[in-house]
Amino acid sequence: MKPSQPKYVRALSLLVTSLIIQTPAQARTPSSATADNIARLAVVKPVSACSALTGVDLNDIGGQGSRVLSASESMRNDVAVCAVEGRLAPQINFRLELPTGTWAQRYLQVGCGGLCGNINSTVRAADGCKPLDTGAFAVASTDMGHQAADNHFGDDPQKRADFAHRGVHLTALASKKLITAFYGRKAEYAYFSGCSDGGREALIEAQRYPDDFDGIIAGAPALNFQVQKTLYHGWMARSNRGADGKPILLASRLPLLHKAVLAQCDVLDGQIDGLVSDPRICHFDPAVLQCKTAADTANCLSAEEVAAVRRFYEGPKDPVSGEHLTLGGPQPGSELAWAGVFVPVSADQTVYSETAALEAIRNVVFEKNPSADFDLNALNFDKKTFDQLRPLHALYDATNPDLSPFASRGGKLILWHGWADPNISPLNTLAYHEAVEAQMGKTRTEAFSRLYMLPGVYHCGGGEGPSLVDLLTPIMAWVEKSQAPDAIVARQAGPEKAGNRQRPLPKALPASMVKENVGNRGRTRKVFPYPFMAEYDHKGYSKNANSYQRAQPLTTEKTPHWMGAGFFKPYAPLERQVD
Repeated sequence: MKPSQPKYVRALSLLVTSLIIQTPAQARTPSSATADNIARLAVVKPVSACSALTGVDLNDIGGQGSRVLSASESMRNDVAVCAVEGRLAPQINFRLELPTGTWAQRYLQVGCGGLCGNINSTVRAADGCKPLDTGAFAVASTDMGHQAADNHFGDDPQKRADFAHRGVHLTALASKKLITAFYGRKAEYAYFSGCSDGGREALIEAQRYPDDFDGIIAGAPALNFQVQKTLYHGWMARSNRGADGKPILLASRLPLLHKAVLAQCDVLDGQIDGLVSDPRICHFDPAVLQCKTAADTANCLSAEEVAAVRRFYEGPKDPVSGEHLTLGGPQPGSELAWAGVFVPVSADQTVYSETAALEAIRNVVFEKNPSADFDLNALNFDKKTFDQLRPLHALYDATNPDLSPFASRGGKLILWHGWADPNISPLNTLAYHEAVEAQMGKTRTEAFSRLYMLPGVYHCGGGEGPSLVDLLTPIMAWVEKSQAPDAIVARQAGPEKAGNRQRPLPKALPASMVKENVGNRGRTRKVFPYPFMAEYDHKGYSKNANSYQRAQPLTTEKTPHWMGAGFFKPYAPLERQVD
């Protein structure tokens, strides 16, 4: 038998070929799940006037004081709907849009982000989903029990529980009751899609309320909520502060860093395309950029900047045991996405990581909230702080790997995460996927769950990689026709797309890199279920998805051990904080 080539040899041979074959072939339409793969359900018209929904009693769902606040006809993305505003006691606000002439017996609930506090109307990971675009869904969302202006909602144990899990569940129950009242029949299928905290909410539903939804899409989930909001974001914000309290690294330095990462790691998948396909094999040391002299910093990093970058990648460790306090940091290849998240554009900008950490620390993560003027300088990165986060792990986190009830009733789950996400390390989602496989077995997990990792994609979308995907149609085909998803097609948007959520390129990006990125607009790429990767076949146009085939992973390494490994074991969920 011929011995297999080492991965780096395979990568080199593929690269040589890819440099030769770079001319467009005949255009070929990428393949993916389409509306033809889902159940053909009849359009159902209302049997009730829209305004009559204000009389529907919701007290049996949310408790005394729960009611429909308003119900009126309006337009939503060129679809006529009955827009319902409601409140479930004590303060869970929700919105439900019921198509008046196009409903095809499906319900979709979408999640919110951050600490919520507002009603989100954006449906992510549904680019080009025809049933959604044509009004086939009744769509609902919730603020999870508080308003953004309420800076003290975490002082109320009930509002904590509503944000943790109750808001998303009760919204599903109330929406289903209103659907039945309006159309005279229940929805045939129910779906949930969310990203960031919405991804956490998605997994909360699969873990706590397995009967609520038939199909669930969880993007970049903040499933490791307790640690993510404190030790991750707190560390990222603190790591970039000098002794004088000012930021060490500014966003104008990020293109230099990113270019160095690509110079070392772009080639590792056998194709130079501006993407790091699997950052886990990219062992980049920022010391290669360290300036030789203190005076020359135009094309290099100072020793202080190099140290800050290392802290970003490595994450916090307990000073006594050396154990990691988080699952992982931002991955190599994500550097341009750091701008504004934990690397400021200007010295006086407040970065997102600081805001996110302080909001959570002052409101929800500890059993007793610290003072309103708590500062990140008071946050210690050690086992003591970690142990103070443990009591509410079972309230907020969504890391329980035992999805047996959800799987047994036929539920389907799609996880997705961008490899270049700076807000939530993609290693969290990988660790959860691994935990589900360890708990339920690989074969059983594959029967109901898929994970897609998107190279070069930022938090919930955008980035250097193709980020526009439709996961809603594939999960519908899986639920309704038992057609399990394989490769999906990701598309890189151009500026002409309405509502394009691709993040703009940083102003400091070198002209050569701007030209390369603009040239990639419109490219498509297959994304295979993890752990498989997409490999260029060296026969067609490199920016067309049909020129990519399934390949073995570049690494099989598991996520690293950390102090919270036990969080990814089965546990009894906490309904509300015990006073």
